[in-house]
Amino acid sequence: MLRTSLCDLLGIEHPIIQAGMGPVTTAELVATVSNAGGLGSLGATPRPIEEFRQHLTRIPELTERPFAVNHLVPLLNEEAVALTLEAKPAVISLALGNPPSDLVERAHGSGILVMHQVHTVRQARQAAERRVDIIIAQGNEAGGNCGTVSALALVPQVVDAVSPIPVVAAGGIADGRGLAAALVLGAQGINIGTRFLASVEAGGGESWKQAILAAESEDTLKVEFWNDIFPPPTDGYDTSPRALRTPFIEEWQQHREQAKREAERLRGELMMAVQQERMHEMTPLTGQTTGLIHEILPAGQVVRRIAAEAEQALREASNLPQ
Repeated sequence: MLRTSLCDLLGIEHPIIQAGMGPVTTAELVATVSNAGGLGSLGATPRPIEEFRQHLTRIPELTERPFAVNHLVPLLNEEAVALTLEAKPAVISLALGNPPSDLVERAHGSGILVMHQVHTVRQARQAAERRVDIIIAQGNEAGGNCGTVSALALVPQVVDAVSPIPVVAAGGIADGRGLAAALVLGAQGINIGTRFLASVEAGGGESWKQAILAAESEDTLKVEFWNDIFPPPTDGYDTSPRALRTPFIEEWQQHREQAKREAERLRGELMMAVQQERMHEMTPLTGQTTGLIHEILPAGQVVRRIAAEAEQALREASNLPQ
């Protein structure tokens, strides 16, 4: 079995974390990943608070294993935070802005670890100063909001900058070869989204999953106009989402000034699409690993397959001629 210090810290069998992909995460997805020996993650935002409460309550009914709850710093909701602290997951994960020191302290006071996602070495150092327990170094190959540096360049720099805090690699990873590569770069595990989005238990709708199977890596692009309609707060990270091409994206990529003027209307349309599970029609957030994904699998099988593939890849690498 492939174990790292991350496994010991989190009480999991495989160093594989399912990303907290907002409303496409379900209690069933989280529990299935955790039951398979990984760390499942429930996304708290952006989703209605009652829906979040229902999924959060359901998870302990489906698994006794550790799980995480993900919050986006610019969209922190105190009611959702309070529900999370009360539920006492093993981990609270944060993204898209500097981790609030008071939230880190509250989590630690409840016996909860804090995991934080960064896109630059500077952000990693800031997170370390705020006493987070685990740092995710996310490359720009990732789906959802990401920065500009690739995982291959970013991960070892973050490992060097924040040691001995364990680093988790994200972006461009969907199979065991990616996990093996992350470990060689110095990471203690991986955080992956797109591969789990194309799983049986994930929400988001069948059309989105089928689009992932049909797409190549070059069919994804950074949605540059996103920050024109969702301006990041002053303490937020400079990121933009990666998604599959759609007519909506292609239209507004070419009309960014108009997007700024119509920002309120476009925000409303996008949030309505999230609530109606039509996100895939407008901005189907998807990473470049789409080109590696060719079938929809149960999430537990994804975990076990990645772990087995990584062990095989590392064995083969160790047999290289000296």
